[in-house]
Amino acid sequence: MSRPVHNFTTATLDWLPYIRPVRLEDATPEQLDAMKVTPSNRKISDYVLTLAHDPESLAVRSPLFNAIMYGRDGLSRAGREMGAIATSIHNHCIYCTSVHAARFLQLTGREDLIQEIFAEGEEAALDDYWQPVFDFSLKLTRTPGEISPTDIEILRTGGLTDMEIFDLVCSVAIFGWANRLMHTLGEAITP
Repeated sequence: MSRPVHNFTTATLDWLPYIRPVRLEDATPEQLDAMKVTPSNRKISDYVLTLAHDPESLAVRSPLFNAIMYGRDGLSRAGREMGAIATSIHNHCIYCTSVHAARFLQLTGREDLIQEIFAEGEEAALDDYWQPVFDFSLKLTRTPGEISPTDIEILRTGGLTDMEIFDLVCSVAIFGWANRLMHTLGEAITP
C-alpha cells in the first residue's frame, strides 16, 4: 500500500538537526579533513556538520556518495536520481525526495513524472523507461531479499545494461542509508 504523498515537494527545504552539529570553528583537524569533500561539493550543511561527529565514517561516506550519485559511467544521473526518489518516497523522507525530485526535473524536464509520483506515490504509473526503474527501486527498498533474476531481466528488457543496473542498486542502497540518517538525526522543515 502506498504511503500518503501530499507532503512531497520540489521546493527547497531546510533540515533541522536533533543533535547539535559540530561548530566549524570548533572542529578538530580530523573533522575538518573529513568535511573537505561534502556530498554535493558545495557549502558545508548542518547535515554534514552533524555527520562530522564521526569524522572517520564521514571521510568515507562523502566520497562514496559522490561516486555513486555523480559517477560518469553507467546509469544516467537522472536514473540515479529516480532511484533516490523511489527510495525516499517509500521511506517518507521529505527532505531527500525534495532535493532529488528537483535534480531529476533539472536533468529531464519531466515534471509530469514527478507530479505523478507525488500524486500516486508508490502506485505511480510512469512511462515505459521509467516504470521498471521506479518499481525495481521500490522493491529493493521494501524487500531486498526478494529481488530475483526476473527483476534484473525486466530492467535489461527496459534497456538497462548490467553496469546501469549496478549503479541503480547502489543509488537505492545509499539512499536507504541516507534516509535513515536524515530521519534519525533531524527533520525537514520549510525555510
